[in-house]
Amino acid sequence: MVNIREKLEQREHMVLSKYATFSDQSKGRERPEEECDMRTCFLRDRDRILHSKSFRRLKQKTQVFLSPEGDHYRTRMTHTLEVAQIARTIARTLSLNEDLTEAIAYGHDIGHTPFGHCGERTLNRLCSTGFEHNKQSVRALQVLEKNGQGLNLTFEVLDGIVNHKTSRMPATLEGKVVRMSDKIAYINHDIDDAIRGGILEETSIPEKYTSVLGNTTKTRLNTMIRDIVKNSMEKDDICTSEEIFEAMTGIRQYMFKNVYVGSEAKQEEAKADKMIECLFNHYMEHTDDLPAEYVSMIAEGTASEIVVCDYIAGMTDTYAINRFRSIYEPRSWSLR
Repeated sequence: MVNIREKLEQREHMVLSKYATFSDQSKGRERPEEECDMRTCFLRDRDRILHSKSFRRLKQKTQVFLSPEGDHYRTRMTHTLEVAQIARTIARTLSLNEDLTEAIAYGHDIGHTPFGHCGERTLNRLCSTGFEHNKQSVRALQVLEKNGQGLNLTFEVLDGIVNHKTSRMPATLEGKVVRMSDKIAYINHDIDDAIRGGILEETSIPEKYTSVLGNTTKTRLNTMIRDIVKNSMEKDDICTSEEIFEAMTGIRQYMFKNVYVGSEAKQEEAKADKMIECLFNHYMEHTDDLPAEYVSMIAEGTASEIVVCDYIAGMTDTYAINRFRSIYEPRSWSLR
């Protein structure tokens, strides 16, 4: 059989930018593996993440708004898919490696807790070593998946995942594309969800931002994506113009003030914070209540608080609520 992977690798060198990350030049995996004869290493990573249990759980994890009434609000899953689509568009236009870009995008939020950043803040407060969702994403994929075997992803994918936050910088252009696409996605879909929920009106967004970025989600997305492509073409970096960067920063600050902190839709976060704290305290005191694979991790020497964070961070919103109820809510009983 013809080695299709080798043909794909050859094609990358023919069609991709000289600044792209080439599959046959990957720094490899922690544990060496025999190469697939059909898929490049980054295609395999994309598939491994897409088929993981951690990825499937994203569909029932909060993006921004906890338990909204309605089916059209974003979840962590739909956010991830929107990031992936934006990132692929930018990567394709700049002739970068779409497979690597997509793999990073699918994995970047795997480590998010139930109840969004609220849950992340709670675990970060409770765990003595701290908790960051980007680092937990790598841990979930490399350590916890496949019953503790991990997915053994490539260096480039893991680097893009752990460094997608604003305070960090990936080593590849594909990672930088995902880092920017994450911001583009959540700025726009959070505005859309806030308007749908009656928290904002389009006309309430300051004109100094909308005059630069646009007055609709579609226009803003188009403006931001085109600006990145225009300013990054034939460069060894992913850049935006100063005007667009300032407008994106400003509108993000506006969202923090008017949506992310103190809005009516965020008032339920105090309950979520208390719920996760109660779960954390319970499992720290009763580690034998953890599933068997987590108990085994403690027996093998992993600190209890790390394992408890692993378990809670992997929960969906619904599962966390059900676990809380099963522990703390009185149950009906009968002597018969």
